[in-house]
Amino acid sequence: MSRQLPLSLGLQHAPGLDDFVVGRNQTLIEALRHSLDATGEPMLYLFGPAGCGRSHLLQGQCAQAEQRGLRCAYLALKDHTQLAPDILDGLETLDLLAFDDVQSIATEAAWEEALFVLFNRCRDQGTRMLFSADCGPAALPIRLPDLRSRLAWGLSLPIQPLDDTGRLDLLQSLATRRALSLPPDVARYLLERTSRDPGDLVDTIDRLDQASLAEQRRLTIPFVRDSLHLA
Repeated sequence: MSRQLPLSLGLQHAPGLDDFVVGRNQTLIEALRHSLDATGEPMLYLFGPAGCGRSHLLQGQCAQAEQRGLRCAYLALKDHTQLAPDILDGLETLDLLAFDDVQSIATEAAWEEALFVLFNRCRDQGTRMLFSADCGPAALPIRLPDLRSRLAWGLSLPIQPLDDTGRLDLLQSLATRRALSLPPDVARYLLERTSRDPGDLVDTIDRLDQASLAEQRRLTIPFVRDSLHLA
């Protein structure tokens, strides 16, 4: 049985690796898939700026692990103030642990110590570990030297940002997951007149989804312009 610990994602639909817009991250996706094999890297550390898809990748990896019959847990560390460090006790008995936003517990002595102890237990048990943060392990403001060194043990992979072609693909993927038809000219219109940040694109599609349902309208440029109050 998997343990899905407190989540913090804006997406309404469970993310998977298959619906992640890969862009220049093919090597990273292949490393994630291979890491669940017997010969795969047991520890991966993914890093990139906010909105690059870190949470999507971690939850997608957990979904992939469950499809293989593995037991996993996902923990959004940005919510750690609502939890106690002892929530980590015993997690080494699972097959995969995914820790999102590791930078959130930096300088929190009790959390750093608890994660360090769990890391050692996971190494002894052969438990796979997946981490994400907004910077590489060497740049993390972790005060516990042993934990910082442990986080650098595995394979560290940067998440490459999407170019405009990738952002258009993301818009289409988000629309498809909401059963919306997004014509190419409307997608280009959105990209030209709204924020290009992936997180903002998610919010934009969510707003259009709600407006489309409420008014029973297709996504056309006039409808999108009026719904989002664009020039």
